[in-house]
Amino acid sequence: MQDKTMAAIATELRTSRSSVSRLLTFARDRGIVDIRLQPPHAHGDELERLIDGRFGVAAHVVPVPENVSEADRLDRVSLTAARLVAQFVESNMVVGLAWGSTLSAVSRNLPQKDTHNTLFVQLNGAGNTQTTGVEYSSEILLRFGDAFGAVVQQFPVPAFFDEPATRDAMWRERMTRRVLGLQARMDVALFSVGSPAADVPSHVYVGGYLDEADYASLAEDHAVGDVATVFFRADGSWRDVRLNARATGPSLDRLRRVPRRVCVAAGQHKLRALRGALAAGLVTDVVLDESLASALVERL
Repeated sequence: MQDKTMAAIATELRTSRSSVSRLLTFARDRGIVDIRLQPPHAHGDELERLIDGRFGVAAHVVPVPENVSEADRLDRVSLTAARLVAQFVESNMVVGLAWGSTLSAVSRNLPQKDTHNTLFVQLNGAGNTQTTGVEYSSEILLRFGDAFGAVVQQFPVPAFFDEPATRDAMWRERMTRRVLGLQARMDVALFSVGSPAADVPSHVYVGGYLDEADYASLAEDHAVGDVATVFFRADGSWRDVRLNARATGPSLDRLRRVPRRVCVAAGQHKLRALRGALAAGLVTDVVLDESLASALVERL
């Protein structure tokens, strides 16, 4: 913090330069010290101000060249998101996690930060007719738990029930009520947005969770995206989207009550879904690439 060289620090601490180097490496690994490169991107700063002014959210724009692959774009955005999440998550917190390709990428880039009495809770079920989804969703949860020294709570239910009445009955079970009670105490929620019509589909749209009748229903209801498998329209409305009666994600009313709601999105295929999520008031902080940020403020 005082901009001293390792040699000067070693002299002051009466130790060797190599010991200072090892201490700094240890501090970076444990999350005590965070050394970051801040490249100049005045355009990104302007985009952040525009997004804040128009949508009332804190934007974190990641500079990404136009010609990179979608995989590289996601990796760069998820790296920034992972560092940001490490700043948001503290001891004695309950953090809600959605599952999907974006959150999986974020989980692989998390720095180590020890916390106390912190819990990560799964926001929505991951099972379908082909798999329980436990392995996929638990892998994401466990990476977060390991990074923060936290407890994790899975939500072992399907992503969608076959009948709304089945979900209502399951929601009365004590086991389910305990998980829902944890979700009601969330301090932070972390999620991405998916879109049923995107050229690059999210995991829920390629993993066998929806059938042709579901897609037809979403099209008839004019759904443009989802958060934790709860769908919404371009204007942010969601209550009468029929598939939501069978979904296991938190209601958007419940989600809006979480103090900090972090959305991570990479690629312009997320544009319609992100705009819908912003219209629904689901986001307090958004991490996105520069191209998506430009499209967000230009197409209003």
